[in-house]
Amino acid sequence: MFGIPLPSLSFLPFIGATHGSDELQTPTVMSYEQVQELGRELDELRARTVAKLGDEDREYIYNIVKTQRTFEVAGRALMYLPFLPPAWMAGVGALAISKILDNMEIGHNVMHGQYDWMREPGFNSQVFEWDTVCPADQWKHSHNYMHHTFTNIVGKDRDIGYGILRMDEGQKWNPYYLGNPVYAFLLMAFFEWGVMLHDLEAENIVQGKRKWHDVKPLLQGMWRKAGRQVLKDYVVFPALTGPFFVTTLIGNIGANLIRNVWTYSIIFCGHFPTGVQTFTEDETADESRGEWYVRQMLGSANIEGSPLFHIMSGNLSHQIEHHLFPDLPAHRYPELAPEVKALCDKYELPYNSGGFFKQIGSVWGKIFKLALPNSLTGSEPTVGVIVERKKVAA
Repeated sequence: MFGIPLPSLSFLPFIGATHGSDELQTPTVMSYEQVQELGRELDELRARTVAKLGDEDREYIYNIVKTQRTFEVAGRALMYLPFLPPAWMAGVGALAISKILDNMEIGHNVMHGQYDWMREPGFNSQVFEWDTVCPADQWKHSHNYMHHTFTNIVGKDRDIGYGILRMDEGQKWNPYYLGNPVYAFLLMAFFEWGVMLHDLEAENIVQGKRKWHDVKPLLQGMWRKAGRQVLKDYVVFPALTGPFFVTTLIGNIGANLIRNVWTYSIIFCGHFPTGVQTFTEDETADESRGEWYVRQMLGSANIEGSPLFHIMSGNLSHQIEHHLFPDLPAHRYPELAPEVKALCDKYELPYNSGGFFKQIGSVWGKIFKLALPNSLTGSEPTVGVIVERKKVAA
């Protein structure tokens, strides 16, 4: 059940409660005028931020790139010292930090077009390539277009479960999902490979909804990109250390594993904690700009932390702000967050935010819970938001 019908209004509700819940909390009802006004206020907030973009943002991304490269050089250099375990371990950590910065604060954000206004080839979303096995063009389709357009719409947004997990009670249960925790653990450990395969839609190929010949260009792109990455991380750089080939290979595997676990954790904390809501295609059909904003706010969650934590998360710790303004430089999200929260308070919308351990604990709790059918686990009520989709005549 997604909404609570009110006889005095004519609208299609966005969401009223978690699937199957018998306990409903009092919902927030947003009138057509309120939804449109919220849209205007968020558009104005975006415009004010765009007007401020300039040297500060340019220097920020330059410094991040400089820091990323420094950590990479340090990490590669320390791989030559495996006979000094603390130095070698520091090398693995430095290389992991380099990969995290490259993927999250640089790659993810640049490919969103956040720095296209600089008109510099190195920060152009159309040509940028990152240090991971997934081709940039395929990621931009599955993430920038599919996920950010159809955020949390069951049946449209394939990021809900990534085609292998049950992450919403609206997903029909079958015995396959008993392995939910195992699949989630494997996805976490091999996250860069999961991201690479995401646009392939392997589950649709298995079900006969997509033919192998339709995905041949994708497979060719994956082969080229993944081949270069494997050659670089697991052959070339280990070989450059000569007799330390094996320890360098292990170090590179370790750095990639750290990056995968961290990236998975940040992304899942921003999309799947308790309170993040999902929607049906009917509920979101022909939505206005204001309604799209409401969906982004209800379908995302933030992680609280220090400035360093935000940088290491690519500022995706401000997932709500990112979903509202995906093409604004992410380092601006912390200054936007208080204004976004104030708007949530003004319109009585939930602003899902919590510490890392609270959010990740809730995510893993959901992963284990949804491994079982709804009849065994029950459902938790959520704060409903009912949106008046059409203006009602006075």
